[in-house]
Amino acid sequence: MNNSSTYCLIMAGGVGSRFWPLSTNDNPKQFLDILGTGKSLIQLTFDRFKQIVPEKNIYVLTNLDYKNKVIKQLGINENQVLCEPQRKNTAPCLAYATAKIHKKDSNALMLVSPADHLIINENQFFKDLETGLDKANSSDELVTFGIKPNRPDTGYGYIEFDGLNSSINTVAKVKQFREKPNLDLAKKFISQGNFYWNSGMFAWKSNTIKNSFMKYSNELFKIFFEDDLNYNTENEANFLNDAFQKCEDISIDYAILENDPNTSVVLSSFDWSDLGTWGSLKGLLKKDKNGNSINNDKTYFFNSTDCLVKANTDKTILIDGLKGYIIIDTEDKLMILNSENEQELKSYLKNINQK
Repeated sequence: MNNSSTYCLIMAGGVGSRFWPLSTNDNPKQFLDILGTGKSLIQLTFDRFKQIVPEKNIYVLTNLDYKNKVIKQLGINENQVLCEPQRKNTAPCLAYATAKIHKKDSNALMLVSPADHLIINENQFFKDLETGLDKANSSDELVTFGIKPNRPDTGYGYIEFDGLNSSINTVAKVKQFREKPNLDLAKKFISQGNFYWNSGMFAWKSNTIKNSFMKYSNELFKIFFEDDLNYNTENEANFLNDAFQKCEDISIDYAILENDPNTSVVLSSFDWSDLGTWGSLKGLLKKDKNGNSINNDKTYFFNSTDCLVKANTDKTILIDGLKGYIIIDTEDKLMILNSENEQELKSYLKNINQK
């Protein structure tokens, strides 16, 4: 699989607002050591992909504000960092990256992945990636990676697939993508058995996705693919400013995947979390006998259960009488949030900013 025409695009432009107050606009979660491993999430992602893709073929898609951070953390060449001048969601930045790489190598086979996901079983992960890359390379399919759900989660999008072909580690035809459901619908999806979580990871030939843009998102095709003379020249930054000014704010799912019938899903079985919220971290951290996550040996819990604490490891902390709370303490911010209200965090922050 490690051939010279395999490329990887790591998407690292998000703000990670649901990991406030640790994740901020200036220093979003992909650049933080959220898991306490000594490496940031983007470093873990980069280390994973460089085992299967030539290092020079790994590109990071990010925001102009984070360019220097990416180079500092990964030590990669400046031309491997592709910067969007403004945030316009995933379709425009993937159209740009694909067009740029396709101009350089029209046989490109591409893997697309977010920068901030947790993968535990790497051997299985590489097997599932190989299945997806083989499918993408030998067909004109856009390949997604679905994760077998182990609970009716309302925080993930789902992929409904052709249930006739649902043994694990195979590739099935996508019937439709389903938005984040409510709990009743999520339970229904799980009981039906032919719904997997949408991991937000993809594989395709650059030529295949180029044709999909032409058919299903012609505006973006015209902006990024038709006018390809500026790529890899001194004028690229000016061209991009103009291009991103013109294009709509739309996800790759809405622009392409939900419209293209030639879409398949790898029924993957690696352990995965999108680390979208503090709650998603809860299950991954060491806990005491009452389900409280251990921040350090100076954190003391009394009459408290199922709490997540993240604070300066030198700090002595006493917590009494809390059940199911998320407590995050940084140098200049403190959050004490009831886990049940975690989905409200974005609107709380909006409210704070307005005040």
